Amino acid sequence: MEETTLNWALLVDELNRLLRLKTTVIGMKLYERVEDMAAVKGLRRPQATHTTDQIVGMAARLGWTVGITGDDLVGAQCRAVIGLGPQDEAWKSGKDYVGVWHATPEDARARQAALSCVPAGKYRGMVVSPLASGRLDPPDICLVYATPGQMIILINGLQWKDYRRFDWSVVGETACADSWGRALATGEPSLSLPCFAERRYGGVPDEEMLMALPPRYLPIAIEGMKALSANGLRYPIPPYGIQNDVRAGMGVSYARPSAES
Repeated sequence: MEETTLNWALLVDELNRLLRLKTTVIGMKLYERVEDMAAVKGLRRPQATHTTDQIVGMAARLGWTVGITGDDLVGAQCRAVIGLGPQDEAWKSGKDYVGVWHATPEDARARQAALSCVPAGKYRGMVVSPLASGRLDPPDICLVYATPGQMIILINGLQWKDYRRFDWSVVGETACADSWGRALATGEPSLSLPCFAERRYGGVPDEEMLMALPPRYLPIAIEGMKALSANGLRYPIPPYGIQNDVRAGMGVSYARPSAES
């Protein structure tokens, strides 16, 4: 695969330089065999029951390499999103969410139907690890936590060449289906607003959003962000002032680079 030729540490260094990220960029990989998962260098296995948000947080906030099976997760929702548990009629009903997150059984069922999930039955394990460690070579997806200002520059980098409009979902609770669930299922960059559970149990701070994307997109984003930076369009974005005459600023920020520069 193309991703096996990537220098993971260099990619992370460049992301951190361009975006000044405060949270560790991590990889996520699904395994068909538990034995293959167990062979990952430095693997930690949970000694308690967790949410997937907590497992992801252990890698992103603590720098750990952690592997799980469906038995390590707290319930059907966490298992289903990453394909480690059934997406059966009981799960599709969403009955446990009625009166909690949704007003009626119809609302709960509609929310379950809206979730992007890895098909069940193929995978038996999942590992998360800091991307720079190279322990997942390649990961299936990378997870980048960033502020809205950092995130728009990352998105702009993805759009520098071969422009495309991105349309992302907001399912509400179970927002991991908008990020790692969707990216694993579709192979496309997937942005999310981390939900209550991700913030309460996964340690995601108020100001962060999450981008999940296959690793082949990282060099594309980095190339784009470098080009934008050369044009003066970079992070951090300095405030210009809401009462200043905008013409001088616009003449710099949106001016076409000269052939000599």
